[in-house]
Parts: sequence; structure tokens; C-alpha cells
Amino acid sequence: MLTHRLRCLPASHVLSTGTVESRKLAKVKGLFALLLMLLEWTRPGLPSPMRPICDLRVLKHFIEEARDAQAAMLTCKEGRGLPEPVTVPQTKVDFNVWERKNALEQAQEVQSGLWLLNQAISSLRASVTNTALQSHIDNSLINIFRIGKVLRSLNIQEYTPPAEGVSGSEETWRVSSASELLQVHVNFLRGKVQLLLSNAPVCYQGGS
Repeated sequence: MLTHRLRCLPASHVLSTGTVESRKLAKVKGLFALLLMLLEWTRPGLPSPMRPICDLRVLKHFIEEARDAQAAMLTCKEGRGLPEPVTVPQTKVDFNVWERKNALEQAQEVQSGLWLLNQAISSLRASVTNTALQSHIDNSLINIFRIGKVLRSLNIQEYTPPAEGVSGSEETWRVSSASELLQVHVNFLRGKVQLLLSNAPVCYQGGS
């Protein structure tokens, strides 16, 4: 395996601190209590929340953090290639095909995609040396875990990947650059994950 190391601009140049902080404060305002509740529920070792998490602002917060990671990666001067190509989920949604799938099939497609992203982003994390970028990638991995907890709050069973893995499926493809990987992450959250959460049956049984 190749041992590429990502060398990025100094942390002060990764993102404009004032701009990012102002945007984050604006985005998080109004979400604070909800996110605190989610953070408490999604600590490792704790059971899934008793109440369904149906507020899509939670997912939008995760999408913003995924975009921040992508923006940080785009500032890297060199080493944008991954140590080796990784398998990622398809992000394009054919709505006719999607709507023909039952709820279980949709959930499995999303969960397998999140599992692939977790594997791929973990591989990227191992090759990163820039501390600011490491922090963004760590957030992405933590948020994938939290999305899994959100799914379980919606009565979606925990995903167990098949022994042979999920690579090679028509629902996957391969990327060889870090920027491509993080773009896939953003698009997958904005697409299939959001579709699944926004149409969860439990969220229409008396509200969240």
C-alpha cells in the first residue's frame, strides 16, 4: 500500500476563521438544545433515543460540517490522492427507481452507503497530517456514527455489512482523490440520506 501523506496549508489558511465561525454560530443558533440532546443520546454505549429524531435541521448541520471538511481539503497544496482507490456509494438518485423500493430496501441502501463512507473516510484520516484537516475528518466520522443513531431512533435496524463486503455493487463506484471522496460524502447526505429521513413513517405518527 502506498503511504501518501497529505500536506496542507497552515491551519490559519484552511478556512477564514471569522467567516466560518460566524456562519457556524448562525447555523447552530436554534439547534443548540436539539443538538445537545442528540449528543447525549449518541454517546457510545448508550441505547438509541426513545423519541424519533425527525428534525431535518440535525441532518443539515451534519451536511454543513461535511462541506467544511470538503472546503478544507480543497486548500491542500499537494497529496490530494488517496493511498489507494476506495469504494463509495452512488449519489445520483433515480426517483422512479427509488420510489419503487420499499422502506427496508431504501434503508439498507443508505446504511450500506454510510458504512462505505465510514471505511473510506477512515482510510483518508490515516493519511492526513494537517491538524485542522484531521479535526474536520474526525467530525465527519463522528457524524456518520450519529446519523446511524438517528436512523435507529426511526425504528430502522442497525446495519450489519455482509461478510463479503458491498464493493462491486451497481450502487457503488471508486474514487482516487480525497476531494472526490468528501464531495461524495456531501452529496450522499444531501441526497439519499435526506430522502430517507424526510419520509420516515414514524415521523408522521403524531409528530417528533
